[in-house]
Amino acid sequence: MRILSFNIQNLRLRRTGGTPRLDGARDRDEIGEAAELDAADRRLSAALLAEANADLILLQEVFDEETLEWFNTHHLPAAGLSPYPYAHCPPGNDGRGLDLAVLSRAPVQLTSHADLTAAELGLDAPRVDVPIFRRDCLMLEVGDLTVFTCHFKAPYPDAEAARPVRRREAEATRRIIGRYFKDPSSALWLIAGDLNEPFEAKTDPAIQPLLPPFSIDLMARLPEDQRWTYFDSHSGSYGQPDALLASPALAARWPDAVPRVLRAGLAYEATRHRGGHLQGVGRHRPHASDHAAVLLALPGI
Repeated sequence: MRILSFNIQNLRLRRTGGTPRLDGARDRDEIGEAAELDAADRRLSAALLAEANADLILLQEVFDEETLEWFNTHHLPAAGLSPYPYAHCPPGNDGRGLDLAVLSRAPVQLTSHADLTAAELGLDAPRVDVPIFRRDCLMLEVGDLTVFTCHFKAPYPDAEAARPVRRREAEATRRIIGRYFKDPSSALWLIAGDLNEPFEAKTDPAIQPLLPPFSIDLMARLPEDQRWTYFDSHSGSYGQPDALLASPALAARWPDAVPRVLRAGLAYEATRHRGGHLQGVGRHRPHASDHAAVLLALPGI
């Protein structure tokens, strides 16, 4: 099985004058920025997924299921990739519609935890009666594998205020895994998604509850200078918010499973990327996203 995690950057379907179109890969504070490049952005997003040819795609920042379906049935075929027969984007808690989405070639059993509260998990929080996740923690069961896909609170505009929110999301994810598996270390599970941990956070990261020894960080199988997955054009900084954290049993079963970071859809301004680019990528835009995609192959599952 080939598993891809990708923050596709604000994928939203709009109908302007009755004509459907997708927003481009641009942030909300850039809504006025080069809207004529939106279609080119989404052609590149689809081209990156076609290059990956994954069996299971985990997307972050999808507005709703209608958006996902339009992208799946129109943009992916235009890129040479057949539509995925199973497409899901359940509503999460982000008021802007930046939800988690799944495209799969095999049937998946999906469980949302968007309504889960701190009180239900026995966690301390300023408000224990409201949902603990800013978006969701989606659990996908595919054959013998269980995947937990997440998109945690970003470290801005206020990094200090965001950190305890992200810490509670990490602790909640760990407790959810502990609920489903009597012995999490011996089960086959994977945490994948945008956990929004700053790249420079070396001591006591907010996502510490999910890190070793609870899991094995598969991204650590790459050389450190090859782990980056994100470029912020405003600050010119690089980061690795995108994570693949495996159960000890999964990591032991696939000791040679090394993630691939697919950066061909990033803009040319991300100059650390020395490899090729998809045709049509620009200096800043068009681009597939401000995130690279992360691909993991688990043979035999």
